[in-house]
Amino acid sequence: MSYPNDRKYSKEHEWVIVEGDIATVGVTDHAQEALGDIVYIDMPEVDAEVEAHSSIAEIESVKAVSDVYTPVSGSITEVNEALDGSEDTVNSEPHGAGWLFKIRLSNMGELDELMDAEAYAAFLTEQA
Repeated sequence: MSYPNDRKYSKEHEWVIVEGDIATVGVTDHAQEALGDIVYIDMPEVDAEVEAHSSIAEIESVKAVSDVYTPVSGSITEVNEALDGSEDTVNSEPHGAGWLFKIRLSNMGELDELMDAEAYAAFLTEQA
């Protein structure tokens, strides 16, 4: 799998794409593959103030329940309500329609701590 170059990636296998001061966050193809078939997602609350690297959601799959960590700090502006009842969209379109939430960034500098697509691919190779 090649990872889109227009986003940043975390070591916890989340991706971030930024427009203005709003970041859209989802889990990577690697993460959804490791999880298996996703059956439920416990989303964060809209307007919640969150700190980078904190667990703010859970994904339940046929294999396990896994935490989702926010790669950046800010305020949750939106959750992907289209996933309610269609959680498998995260499996089929993890880098597209399977996004999880949007967050208004409170510290743009945190983006510099994340990996680009090439660095994330190298990270995955090191972990294998």
